[in-house]
Amino acid sequence: MSAAPTLKSSIVLATRNAGKIKELNALLAGFGLCVLGLGDFPEIGEIEETGTTFAENSLLKARTVAQATNLVALADDSGLEVDALSGAPGVYSARYSDPGATDARNNAKLIDVLHDTPESRRGCRFVSVVAAVAPNGESACAEGRWEGRVLTAPRGEGGFGYDPLFFDVELGKSAAELSPADKNTRSHRGRALRALLELWPDFWSRATRQP
Repeated sequence: MSAAPTLKSSIVLATRNAGKIKELNALLAGFGLCVLGLGDFPEIGEIEETGTTFAENSLLKARTVAQATNLVALADDSGLEVDALSGAPGVYSARYSDPGATDARNNAKLIDVLHDTPESRRGCRFVSVVAAVAPNGESACAEGRWEGRVLTAPRGEGGFGYDPLFFDVELGKSAAELSPADKNTRSHRGRALRALLELWPDFWSRATRQP
């Protein structure tokens, strides 16, 4: 029988983004996993996201980290798709304003680009694809979506990225106005990870199978 995750089982989140690490740590808390980040492996440099889809980028990052650390790696690639922009910024969300973009500059550009866009065309969604890859090459992948609208000005102090501009119509709040627990329940990343965790027993069996 294959090994099951234990308190000493370690996985690596293929990111240095503190916000993502915090969210995914909370979502994985019940699985008895020791969660590490790329900050624990300074020898791993920047991983260039050369994929054209969220799935390609998440698998690329997870595979690179799994090979470098000899541990199961979990990677997320996510972004904001805006209907009025034909799905942009999409996979380029993190560097929307410029290659060295900050959240503030990305949000400012999105506000500017959409300044004359009517409410009826401000539909958007956060999309996340979470991939897990084991050192033996086994992998699993799942997607999550969170539908909303783009606000005309930031609201809220929490979250990161485009959260202050993402409005959850059902809750009547921006993502930045939600508590971490409420955000994890609603978010694209939370949905993707929960979908991945449904696949986790089969993935872990394949990931820990002895040759």
